[in-house]
Amino acid sequence: MSDTANASAIRRLRQMPLIVILFVALLGGFLLRDYLTFDTLAANREALVAYRDAHFAALAAIFVCVYVMIVAFSLPGAALTSMTGGFLFGLVAGTALNVVSATIGAVLIFLAARAGLGAALSARLDASEGTVKRLKDGLRENEIPVLFLLRLVPAVPFFAANLIPALVGVKLRNYVLTTALGIIPGAIVFTWIGVGLGEVFDRGETPDLSLLREPFVIGPILGLCLLAALPIVLKAWRGRKGT
Repeated sequence: MSDTANASAIRRLRQMPLIVILFVALLGGFLLRDYLTFDTLAANREALVAYRDAHFAALAAIFVCVYVMIVAFSLPGAALTSMTGGFLFGLVAGTALNVVSATIGAVLIFLAARAGLGAALSARLDASEGTVKRLKDGLRENEIPVLFLLRLVPAVPFFAANLIPALVGVKLRNYVLTTALGIIPGAIVFTWIGVGLGEVFDRGETPDLSLLREPFVIGPILGLCLLAALPIVLKAWRGRKGT
């Protein structure tokens, strides 16, 4: 087998995890959209609570595995799963399990995307000129603040914040750090909502997610966004001042 054929085979092999993820994401989004709902959680709440009381550690392990798969395969239901963590395990333990699970899942999809497309795309960007090259260089100079912003800005979908860094070649350690820390504020909010789900179900109501838009919730998150952006702004201002 020639070197070209070997390289092609290796490239296809490296792309397999990403292809599998995309396939499962499409299939799972179609098959699970009617099951990962508040109605399903409400219908099974008593069984879940009984199992938690009898096998807390086992349910926590199962919860982490399910959440990791949801994030890694970009399946629907991540927000519902975060709230389920609060419903089952309380604010402190639920937040910890949510953060650990989401971080592991995000790292898995990051590694798959980087192996499948990220390395080749990053090399092409390095070889490019003009605006694209400047944007990537700017990202590398401000990698940690930009990654924090991707996690903190509410308008950025979680799956996009997982894939974009892999495709532009950010460092794994920076990605892990900013993911684990950057998702904590949102995880606290969703877990907090989940803690009160039992009372909501008892009243026969649907959880009110308008809390996410309340000033006392969105205000601190936007404040963290400004803090994350501050190093970028200061560096740009110093650069202009020095020219």
